[in-house]
Amino acid sequence: MLRRFLGYCALSTLVLAVTSSAQEGDVRNIFFDTIGGAFQATPIGVDEMKYIGNQYITHDDTVIMQYTTAIVQNDLDFYADFELIPIDSFYLKTYEIFELDELGWKRLGADYLVKLEAEFPGSKMRVRWRLIDTARKQQFAQGKIEKHKNGWREMAHEIADEIVHRLTGESGIFTTKICYMKERDGFKELYIADYDGASERQLTNTNTINISPAFSPTRDDIYFVSYMGGDPHLYKIAVGTGTISKIAAFPGIVGAPAISPDGKKIACVLTKDGNSEIYVLDLEGKIIKRLTRHWAIDSAPTWSPDGRYIAFSSDRTGSPQIYITDSDGIDVRRLTYQGGYNDSPVWSQKGDRITFVSRTRQGRFDLASINIDGSDYRILTEVGMNENPHFAPDGKHIIFSSNRLGPRDIFTMDLNGRNQRRLTRAGGCSNPAWGPLK
Repeated sequence: MLRRFLGYCALSTLVLAVTSSAQEGDVRNIFFDTIGGAFQATPIGVDEMKYIGNQYITHDDTVIMQYTTAIVQNDLDFYADFELIPIDSFYLKTYEIFELDELGWKRLGADYLVKLEAEFPGSKMRVRWRLIDTARKQQFAQGKIEKHKNGWREMAHEIADEIVHRLTGESGIFTTKICYMKERDGFKELYIADYDGASERQLTNTNTINISPAFSPTRDDIYFVSYMGGDPHLYKIAVGTGTISKIAAFPGIVGAPAISPDGKKIACVLTKDGNSEIYVLDLEGKIIKRLTRHWAIDSAPTWSPDGRYIAFSSDRTGSPQIYITDSDGIDVRRLTYQGGYNDSPVWSQKGDRITFVSRTRQGRFDLASINIDGSDYRILTEVGMNENPHFAPDGKHIIFSSNRLGPRDIFTMDLNGRNQRRLTRAGGCSNPAWGPLK
């Protein structure tokens, strides 16, 4: 049985990631993305940042302004509910327009316009942003951010986050982090980066195998499975200092950690009794309860947003399928019946759907999605081998790994499979996890 688990685990390691008022401070309601319903992206434009100071600025300052504008544009273009309207140079040339006003942006198709203005007091950069309703030609939100010039990228992400909040009432994800495993020189180390793959840095340097990262709710620590002690045990690393601590070591394997929504428990796989079972541990690695008791291989636990249920993968009917149990392990029911192999479930933040890896008739591993009542099974990817799904904290984006372009890299997509984008280009990247909001 342990040999069968190890074979299954080896594969699982591969398949582990508008209101009518226009007054200042209003939150505008837009059409939100759904899996099955109609969707209408909100068109938004971002004007080039203008310098409004009265001092001489350097070429480097001008470049920073251009880069900051580009990051805000990229962030809003990434967001599932928005459609970025680009500046049409042909339109400007044909109509001899030297600077777009609100009417010009409206003619290009933008419902909203972001205007950016910058000053450079000393070594700092101060940016004022304004959000304008192009139909009414009215400003209804504004803000100001000031940082050292070196913080221009973070500043741009914070501006985009604030714009998302003003238009949707929800928190933006642009200052969040992602963590993933990268294979180099025969070793597998953990790396952390901005949500868009920028500012990558290596977290672990153990010259061994480190997999299955899981952020703590504070995002100060990342839990992971490592072979640094020989057998796979559970560790955590402090993101700020790089300090590694052993959390749990039992006979056999400790794998697939999933942190509970309240941040107080860890669901994981233990084989200490000779079979792969789902357990719940406290943050010190002590066993709170055993959830499954079955001869089959039970693996890949994921918590529901309210912490009342856990979905997991089990081959108790012959091939891996997705099951759901309550947090006491008493009421177990099978969720998936479509597809001969379903593994690595992740529960959406809204609690209504589960995304997972499904082997299709073509022999590919694709990402699929299903309602928690077992209805509306949908395939989200249709090229390459796609594995390791994990939700962004807003529940509207999914990060995963894929070999669709050759070497395995990290990709993202919207909840319903649209806008699939490549984040890493180094190859050998998998096991992504998306960190929580601040």
